Amino acid sequence: MRNKKKISPIVGFILVLKIVIIGYLVYLLKGAIETNTINFDSTFFLFILAGFFAQLIDGALGMAYGVSCTTLLLSLGIPPKLASASVHTSEIFTTGVSGLSHIRFNNLDKKLFFKIVFTGVIGASLGAYLLADLLDGSLVKPYISFYLVFLGGYLVYKAIRKKSDAKPKTKYAPVLALFGGLLDAIGGGGWGPIVTSNLLSQGHNPRKTIGTVNTAEFFVTYFATVVFIFILGVQHLDIVLGLVIGGVISAPVGAYVASKVNPKLLMIMVGTLVVITSTWSLISLLLK
Repeated sequence: MRNKKKISPIVGFILVLKIVIIGYLVYLLKGAIETNTINFDSTFFLFILAGFFAQLIDGALGMAYGVSCTTLLLSLGIPPKLASASVHTSEIFTTGVSGLSHIRFNNLDKKLFFKIVFTGVIGASLGAYLLADLLDGSLVKPYISFYLVFLGGYLVYKAIRKKSDAKPKTKYAPVLALFGGLLDAIGGGGWGPIVTSNLLSQGHNPRKTIGTVNTAEFFVTYFATVVFIFILGVQHLDIVLGLVIGGVISAPVGAYVASKVNPKLLMIMVGTLVVITSTWSLISLLLK
């Protein structure tokens, strides 16, 4: 008789939380369609494309979904707090599929996962509350971007230099996740660049790090979104739906890419992406 493969508790928890949020979104969509308050015009397809490419990069490299989508929404005149809320709502679906895909491709380090998920959730929930009710998220963005430019450069340097046999550090991973979750909610993105980049700089395996951070991101995003919904409600449902459709389609592809790409090349790609996105953010802020 064949042994049935048990469902991981992490997988089970992701599925339960996804069923709850899917039910809530279906309820909102039904109301929006009945009142004709949702638009499926050409801009809607732009949101689908944005979600597809942003999640493809995020699933493969462990970052940039929030940064890419938030930048697009801000350029279309969406206020920062509503842009962040829309991105986080869509990320519940994309990160859920991405996390399940990473688990399927054996990209998860369970020990590291439990070190970052709880403090990440606390930081993101606090950040969502501050942004939705008290704080202007644009105030801290220049400082985060400046820091990430140097961190990305260090990742590239570390990837091309001689490999060290030193054991990866996990001592400060919970604090790092707290900081990453907080800034992700406030800035509309940043969990991946901050957490993934720092863990890689400490010597962690790129494939496992990207898969673990992506899986933890589902929980971080979920609870931040609960706070946003509680305070702001769900607005711009067409944006959320477009980002969800594009992201869910590309999430398994990104996870598969992460499982196959050479770790050294993966680290160089992550570092380069961090430098490019952070530099672009700085330039955009200076040109305002």
